[in-house]
Amino acid sequence: MIKSLNTAATGMQAQQANMDVISNNLANTSTVGFKKSRAEFEDLLYHNLKDPGQATGLNSVSPTGIQTGLGVRTAAITKDFDSGSMIITKNPLDVSIDGAGFFQIQTPDGQVAYTRDGQFKKDAAGRVTDKNGNLLQPAITLPAEATGIEITQAGEVRVIVGLSEPPRTVGQIDLANFVNPAGLKSVGRNLFVQTGASGQPIVSRPGLQGTGYVSQGQVEGSNVSIVDEMVNMITAQRAYETNAKAVQAADQMLQSVNNLR
Repeated sequence: MIKSLNTAATGMQAQQANMDVISNNLANTSTVGFKKSRAEFEDLLYHNLKDPGQATGLNSVSPTGIQTGLGVRTAAITKDFDSGSMIITKNPLDVSIDGAGFFQIQTPDGQVAYTRDGQFKKDAAGRVTDKNGNLLQPAITLPAEATGIEITQAGEVRVIVGLSEPPRTVGQIDLANFVNPAGLKSVGRNLFVQTGASGQPIVSRPGLQGTGYVSQGQVEGSNVSIVDEMVNMITAQRAYETNAKAVQAADQMLQSVNNLR
């Protein structure tokens, strides 16, 4: 009977982790470039009273055995890197990626992080940065006298200085791709860093080596579906309640045993 208490408790813990993931997805519904997560579970060890195929008599074996499961645990929380919907902003420094790939951002400690958030800004020196002031890599500096900015699908950044002068190229936006994007580590602020699971970044111009093209004047919204997350939340809540009922039922059965005279 004690096994049922512990087994149901692991189910409650697993559904709590599931609810935590769903809550984070819902909280970031309006976060540009956000990628939703999904909790994945696996069963725990089994108490084997009789192994399948174990001999039960002369020339006979157990066809199924007797195995009692001991619960569940959270095996992984996986990022879903499907593209989100595009949001038109008409801001010349807003850029989205139509396909695979990440923008490269230099963090304050000098490392390179990766993001799908293309809401770029311009600092006092004219350098292109993210919302937190981290520099876009490769670094791009816009001249103060520029009257217009053009970003091609291939990531070439051009500026217009005068009406009589042709556009001048001032930089190139390159994209990084990974063999296993789900292996990237989230560090907050819409940034990811590479790990041993993600592999080394493959840097190229947009449209090459499996990366998508970039589009100016729009950003990629979150790929969270509120309807799907609401359904997942209801399912997790009902599963949690069912496990709590199992704890209550096991407690009542133990109470009945204790009341025997």
